[in-house]
Amino acid sequence: MTTSDIANLDKQNYMNTFGERIPVSFSKGEGIHLYSDSGEVYKDFLAGIAVNAVGHSHPAFIKAICEQAQNLLHVSNYYYMKQQALLAEKIVSLSAADKVFFANSGAEANEGAIKLAKIYHYKKGNSQKYEIITLKNSFHGRTLATVAATGQEKFSAPYHPLTPGFLYVPANDLKAFKAAVSDNTCAVMLELIQGESGVHPLDLDYVKSVYEICKEKDILFICDEVQTGMGRTGKLFAYEHYGIEPDIFTLAKALGGGVPIGAVCAKEFAASAFAPGDHGSTFGGNPLACAAALSVFGIFEKENLVENSRIVGEYFMEQLKALAENVPCIKEIRGKGLMIGVEFTGPIAGDMKHRLFEKHYLTGATATTLRILPPLIVTKNDVDQFMKIFKEIL
Repeated sequence: MTTSDIANLDKQNYMNTFGERIPVSFSKGEGIHLYSDSGEVYKDFLAGIAVNAVGHSHPAFIKAICEQAQNLLHVSNYYYMKQQALLAEKIVSLSAADKVFFANSGAEANEGAIKLAKIYHYKKGNSQKYEIITLKNSFHGRTLATVAATGQEKFSAPYHPLTPGFLYVPANDLKAFKAAVSDNTCAVMLELIQGESGVHPLDLDYVKSVYEICKEKDILFICDEVQTGMGRTGKLFAYEHYGIEPDIFTLAKALGGGVPIGAVCAKEFAASAFAPGDHGSTFGGNPLACAAALSVFGIFEKENLVENSRIVGEYFMEQLKALAENVPCIKEIRGKGLMIGVEFTGPIAGDMKHRLFEKHYLTGATATTLRILPPLIVTKNDVDQFMKIFKEIL
């Protein structure tokens, strides 16, 4: 089948939620490279929107999921699962969490975090504490509750009335946050680096101040690490940059290396609010997904990919900032590790993404910001080649 054939089938049978897709279909991947059905080679600087952290077709990753698939895919959470127990142990050993629950996606993980925060206060006899403060321009998922949590009207407008209890405040505005806090405040949910809106890191002092207020007022501090987690920012979890330990944080995207899995990770005092029957999942944390995630952690450790994210990310940012000094249309370079945003002075990011695609480089874009999220295996030489093409386009 040609890409045109696939596109026609898609248009006839698939709900049009993604609009006119980029005109390419991939049949194979290796490292940071993707191969189209027509045999053309593309360099992946989007990583499936921060998913393919270990690159495509990593031998150790493929071996792990093939071996698991040959033995057991799914049994349900009625039974103990070795892979699930080992993965929960791994996350707890490497993070601020004491307990973990596995879901299938980032949206599901965030739903679980929202439920956990509400039931925590409910079981303490504080049923009036139901409001959750999130940030304007945030993105927390596509389900009804996570759309309500997302501080962007463009995502929620068609779905009113929304799930109640969410308040939105501007990022880095401590005065606005304090004004939003009340006796009804249950939790705050933050992306420490806002991804979908164009890679906007929160200020260190702001995060620490919000964190302290939460501790003082028994407000749960939730970090949405769906995109920023798993080494993307040059540390295993983005909260490490801020010197805090969230009460609850969520993971997905890169956790499974391409196999769908999400996680709700929490301190014991919060996690213990979930009792049997309070939450659940049919597929969440099944043997295949957990084997995939365990393999991702193994590759991270063996190949030192979190440190590579930091080193190559710093190099990438240096190159981009040096370029920006001589290119008037670049307004700002933002990010941490290999989560990078190039903001332009006007709405040309989509055109830049298209031009890079024509040169066989895959990136993402908002109206004004080019989003760069390569696999964590990317090298300085790969960055140099990207920069050469990027300069030509500019």
